Amino acid sequence: MPQSTWAPSAEVGGRWGKLSLLSGTLVVDQTESSLVGGLFPVIRQSLGLSLGALGVLTAAGKIVGVFTGPFWVWAARRWSRKGVLVLATGLWGVWGIAAGFSQNFAQLLIFYTILAAGYAAAQPVVSEIVADLFDSSSRGRAISYLYGAVALAAAVLGPLKGQLADVEEGWRWGLWGIGAFNILLGIAIWLWFRDPGLGAAEPQLADLSHETREAYAKLTWGRAVSLLRIPSFAILLGSRLLSGHLIVGTFGVVFLVDVYGFSTSVASVVLLPIGVGFLLGNVLGGFAGDWAAGRSPRYGLVGVLQAAQVGFAIVAYVGTQFHYQSIGLFCVFFGLMGLMQGVNPGINRPMVMAVAPPELRAMAFAIYVSVVEAIAFAAFGLGAGLLGDAIGLKAVFLWILVVLMLANGAFLTLLYRPYARDAARAQQELDARRQQALA
Repeated sequence: MPQSTWAPSAEVGGRWGKLSLLSGTLVVDQTESSLVGGLFPVIRQSLGLSLGALGVLTAAGKIVGVFTGPFWVWAARRWSRKGVLVLATGLWGVWGIAAGFSQNFAQLLIFYTILAAGYAAAQPVVSEIVADLFDSSSRGRAISYLYGAVALAAAVLGPLKGQLADVEEGWRWGLWGIGAFNILLGIAIWLWFRDPGLGAAEPQLADLSHETREAYAKLTWGRAVSLLRIPSFAILLGSRLLSGHLIVGTFGVVFLVDVYGFSTSVASVVLLPIGVGFLLGNVLGGFAGDWAAGRSPRYGLVGVLQAAQVGFAIVAYVGTQFHYQSIGLFCVFFGLMGLMQGVNPGINRPMVMAVAPPELRAMAFAIYVSVVEAIAFAAFGLGAGLLGDAIGLKAVFLWILVVLMLANGAFLTLLYRPYARDAARAQQELDARRQQALA
């Protein structure tokens, strides 16, 4: 192979400030979904619902993202990424305010689903921009800080949201507050965010003109489908379908209320250690990923990702299948589950970025998060809600959080062979683009 001729990557100016602003979009997304789950016991009482209604809400909010996630990626390419974030993750908050006025389940379902349709833009668009702000040597750390900020916000807001259970119709105030914050965030992005452009942090492309970097930006169905032919990406998608830990934040509080008899306000306390654990897991994942990749570039990241799934299953078994009487012990185990779950973003997101070309990363994350993760989340949420009414949430947690996560860990063994090869192939493609541009 010819010797590469790229220049050192130019550091994108103000990248950490931009990352902080972008983190707000994910905070809103996380807060909205956890609010409904955390306060569902009082929503259920206020509107006269069954446990299955939580599964329907969760499933509807995720299924709509299967369609709107790719749409927002297309709109971002045709219009602008900044414009999509201002609209879909900002001004879209009016639907959260509307949801707070719901008088029955049908109204809540409609407004909540519309709200989720806009929030589906956050994960793919923000993830692509992060890859354009940070090069491969710092993406893991950036992703860890991004999701760490989300976790920290969840840790602070979780118990506060739980206290809304003691306020008459407090869940409505929660939705109104999220909607208002959403709108303010959209205005802030419009005023202060500057898009770095596609490939701005790639060593092979950083010193090329904006027009040259955008030459490959056209998005077609054929190019989107080509992502599925990347073996590592296909395996990561399969792993996401087995990610049963996604339901912890949604069903954790109602699990403790229904299975072990805690009140909603007391059970909501576990949202704090989940958030703190997720934050620590992000930091740990970043360091563990860097260390493992340095020790074994071919197998290190895969090993850390696999260990996180198995570790979660073990902690979930000990932390959900036994009654400890004290909410304090449950906080410890739920915090450890949050830690194991928090390791994932700092490992799997950079892996997706490493095997996908810059112009297809948003679509890769739309498929990964808005489609596949949403389908998994919807299936687990709907299944947990319906099966919880039939066999109880304790049995549901055993199968989804323990058995399924062990299967996920075993499945990731398939990733050891193709990942290093796919990452190297992506770099060779960028080398070829640079040589063509310079020629």
